Amino acid sequence: MKLFFALFSFLSLSAQTTQGIVQRNEVKGFVIDENNQPIPYVNIWVENENIGTTSDDKGFFTINTSEDKILVFSSVGFEVKKTTIQNDGKVILKEAIYKLDEVLISKRKQEKEIEIGDAQRIHHRQLSGDKPWIYGKLFEQDTIYKKTPFIKKIVFYSDSDKKGAKLKIRIFEFNDSIPGNDLIEEDLIVTVNKGMKRNVIDVSKYNLLFPEKGIVIGLEWMIIQENRADFEYKDPKTKKLVKQEDYAPSLVVNYSVKENAFTYSKGKWHRSKVFLTEKKSKEPWYNKIMMPAINLILTN
Repeated sequence: MKLFFALFSFLSLSAQTTQGIVQRNEVKGFVIDENNQPIPYVNIWVENENIGTTSDDKGFFTINTSEDKILVFSSVGFEVKKTTIQNDGKVILKEAIYKLDEVLISKRKQEKEIEIGDAQRIHHRQLSGDKPWIYGKLFEQDTIYKKTPFIKKIVFYSDSDKKGAKLKIRIFEFNDSIPGNDLIEEDLIVTVNKGMKRNVIDVSKYNLLFPEKGIVIGLEWMIIQENRADFEYKDPKTKKLVKQEDYAPSLVVNYSVKENAFTYSKGKWHRSKVFLTEKKSKEPWYNKIMMPAINLILTN
């Protein structure tokens, strides 16, 4: 199984957190809405740092940072919040209120289907480590979609080392440069089985029309105990076996010259860029970007 490039990226990001010794503590808290109800599975990052976690099913979280650091909280149906943690540990998120002009309810015929995206099942995968990344793929509008304007299913490929891992699917509008608001107002959590899988998720009940500006499908890792599946590798220098904290599922990645991949980390979105090198290589990632293996099935 070819893991080198994705593994290199994972280890490089992990190494960045060990450069320089910073005094940190375990900061604990819980996330609730304005009605004092817990919010489960909230994406939490230390702003501008490679440290993140996910709240559990009761809204509680623990994050390895100092109390003066700003944390960024992101969850479907709520406004993004940036705050330090107060003595009581309570973080209140406000319900998001926004107008989505391009999401309309209309009668579907479902007589035709097309699959778009060019995602393939290949043995190249991206690990999470212990971070709640969101990996997103932009689907741009095309005139050929006019006859099948509804988004019926989301297809993505995973290669998990653990059975029953949970993953959150996010569906974002595109605001010309980065992903914008969520297009559905509830968590879409799916279970991924062990091994290489083609996952097909039916989203037809949302009656989503393909937005004119395009749509971003995001796969969000959940840093919860039931997803933990430590990853072992041999250190290239010491030749010793190293165990690294990891959370399932691993996601299949393809390689593309189109810069339509995004990562949500450190509390903000980043657009992937092709890293051009003069030294030629026959490897599939040469002068390309890693793209999450996602397709869409459209219908009329």
